[in-house]
Amino acid sequence: MFPMILFYIIVFLYGIVIGSFLNVLIFRIPKKEKLVMTRSHCMSCGYQLRWFDLIPLFSFLVLGGKCRKCKTRLSVQYPIIEALNGVLYLAVFARYGVSVESLLYCLLFSALLALSVIDFRTYEIPTGFNYFILTLGLIRVATDMENWLEYAIGLVAVSLVLYLIYRISNGAAIGGGDVRLMAATGLLLGWKRNVLAFLLGCIIGSVIHVARMKISKADHVLAMGPYLAVGVAIAVMWGGEMIAWYLGILGF
Repeated sequence: MFPMILFYIIVFLYGIVIGSFLNVLIFRIPKKEKLVMTRSHCMSCGYQLRWFDLIPLFSFLVLGGKCRKCKTRLSVQYPIIEALNGVLYLAVFARYGVSVESLLYCLLFSALLALSVIDFRTYEIPTGFNYFILTLGLIRVATDMENWLEYAIGLVAVSLVLYLIYRISNGAAIGGGDVRLMAATGLLLGWKRNVLAFLLGCIIGSVIHVARMKISKADHVLAMGPYLAVGVAIAVMWGGEMIAWYLGILGF
């Protein structure tokens, strides 16, 4: 029992460390800032953070959510992204155990988390995230060659239809980033779970966005990335069971 608890503690700590890097991506990519060469700094006064200011979760709590130098209140996004990424890693390892799938899906969830925040704010999914997920898909195919056809079909099963919609509507109905995202996740998940992910994303997006427009007068423009990401996450965690349940209803 103790080794297992220790293992999950390590997984969570690893998750929040990666979550801290996700915050860097979320803030810097839209601003076209360098990701590695530029040192972390306070967005208000420019104070360059020391190593003890960068301990995920703990530094935020110790500092009371304020900059050490100018005392400006820091965004709660920092601890939320770090903690959420750690929890997602725990969920993946609890579901898939110590396996190649766990490693790939943890990295997938991190990419989905970062691109969702960026897309929600800018209505744009940075291409780098889609290439990263596509790379994860290639690794998945290489480690599961017996089912390569399912992954190959997944690459185009959803994305090809979306691409046609994108071309016909000249980008008004769907964004190019969304098309590339569903192609990349299709190669990683296979066509069945990717179709499920897309349908779930559309349903969740429709319900939540309509509610946002009525309650908070949100813009009619819909950033699909976050909702597609939720659909993909659900498909990763429970897609097999949901598909089996649905086929059972149909009598297959």
